[in-house]
Amino acid sequence: MSHTDNCMPGTLFLVATPIGNLEDITHRAVRVLREASLIACEDTRHTRRLLDHYEIRKPLVSYHEHNEAGRAAELLGKLADGVDVALVSDAGTPLVSDPGYEIVKRAVEAGVPVVPVPGASAAVTALAAAGLPSDSFLFAGFLPLKGAKRKQALEKIRSLDNTVILYEAPHRVLHTLDELRAVLGERPMVAAREMTKVHEEFLRGTAGDIHEALARRQAIKGEFTIVIGRPEATSGEAIDPTEIRAEVETLMEAGTARMDAIKAVAKQRGLPKRTIYDVMEKEPN
Repeated sequence: MSHTDNCMPGTLFLVATPIGNLEDITHRAVRVLREASLIACEDTRHTRRLLDHYEIRKPLVSYHEHNEAGRAAELLGKLADGVDVALVSDAGTPLVSDPGYEIVKRAVEAGVPVVPVPGASAAVTALAAAGLPSDSFLFAGFLPLKGAKRKQALEKIRSLDNTVILYEAPHRVLHTLDELRAVLGERPMVAAREMTKVHEEFLRGTAGDIHEALARRQAIKGEFTIVIGRPEATSGEAIDPTEIRAEVETLMEAGTARMDAIKAVAKQRGLPKRTIYDVMEKEPN
């Protein structure tokens, strides 16, 4: 596809590709890849295997985190000249913990059409099969590798009432599970690996359970998608509404806004904000 003759800009297609099983690609995605003038991808060798499977012969150009800034400018020039470009990642949906933000941002600013071609996503696939609440969730991608930012990210997860989805590499997963256990306690979790592939596996339990199961293995393989359940409310006997109400009111009397006081007490007690909120909404006996 090219619009060079009529001076119209090309279109940037964001094409989702399989996360494992090569059959998990839409008819539309295959058509767009066949019709695009150029395909930008993380690893040309990896994408070539997918294209060979569907007998697609198109020029490839690398687009990854290390060359994103320069390559985005180059691709934007081609789009401005009327060339249609398909952007793919190694697996799943582009920009979801993968490169692509820079070219999409620049294309939008330049008035170049950006068209998503939806399909597989490891985060949503794992969430669907986890058996954990899916009505409200946060996708957190990869945690910061270390330092204060990592600690802050873990503390943020601790304070949330949502299901949370993380990605993790096999060589870091035991360390991350250790930290999740230390910060979050015994929350229900699911660690999914090799999804849609022959050795697809869903490990269920707490962070400690999953860590124990993986630590027994000689080798840990496959990228992980970790789905973290909401904090379970402490039993009614363990919650003293009078104490909770007093703690919130003390903070409010000191000038803290009501919802901020509720959040602070929830964090201090390791309870969902909803639990504290419900206590405050009920009339005292």
